[in-house]
Amino acid sequence: MGRAYQNRKESIAKTATAKSRVYSRFGREIYVCAKQSGPDPDANLALRSLIDRAKKEQVPSHVIDKALDKAQGGAGEDFSPARYEGYGPSNCMVIVECLTDNPNRTFGEVRNCFTKSKCKIGEQGSVMHSFEHCAIFAFKHDNEDDVLEALMEADVDVGDVEFDDGVVTVFAPHTEYAATRQALTAAFADIDFDTDEIQFVPHVTTAIAEDDMPMFERLMDMLNDCDDVQNIYHNAEV
Repeated sequence: MGRAYQNRKESIAKTATAKSRVYSRFGREIYVCAKQSGPDPDANLALRSLIDRAKKEQVPSHVIDKALDKAQGGAGEDFSPARYEGYGPSNCMVIVECLTDNPNRTFGEVRNCFTKSKCKIGEQGSVMHSFEHCAIFAFKHDNEDDVLEALMEADVDVGDVEFDDGVVTVFAPHTEYAATRQALTAAFADIDFDTDEIQFVPHVTTAIAEDDMPMFERLMDMLNDCDDVQNIYHNAEV
């Protein structure tokens, strides 16, 4: 799993480079998370993690506060999650996660990205089986055995624990996200996560042919330009 995760981490375009787009996407995700499960980060573990990630991406406090206030007020858009799957250049597999207030519009925009880059959007479940839906936590620590022991004592179902160059990476089923995070924060004081999120990690990677690279980059750029797109996952090795 580790190599596939590393390839994805190095190659995926999760968010557009424009700061305003990053801010917008975090703001929307914080708003939805707070509206669904409460605006108090101390009582909403997913929200607290999301806010921590936003701060690491240098999202301004006023963007975060505005999203929380909007959720607390109960007004605003009614966003819902949408997920689309398809095949990119060199037959690589792509998963696109969205938050949308208009599913028909969002599907049309995502499908247009695939069509204009000579790729094919698939049916639901067409590529999902080739990915693992994982909670991933990476942090600096010098002994993976200590980490594994702490997780076992907390009775957390862990998929894998890896150690590389002073960084421990924990992979767990996405359903174990809250339990894993609580166990790690309880066992290690002042833990600072480099990675703390749920991702789709490919079982295997697909090398992108050199001739297909321009079209792969076009697909990623077009998807990132869609306002409703939150995350893009793929198994491309570039």
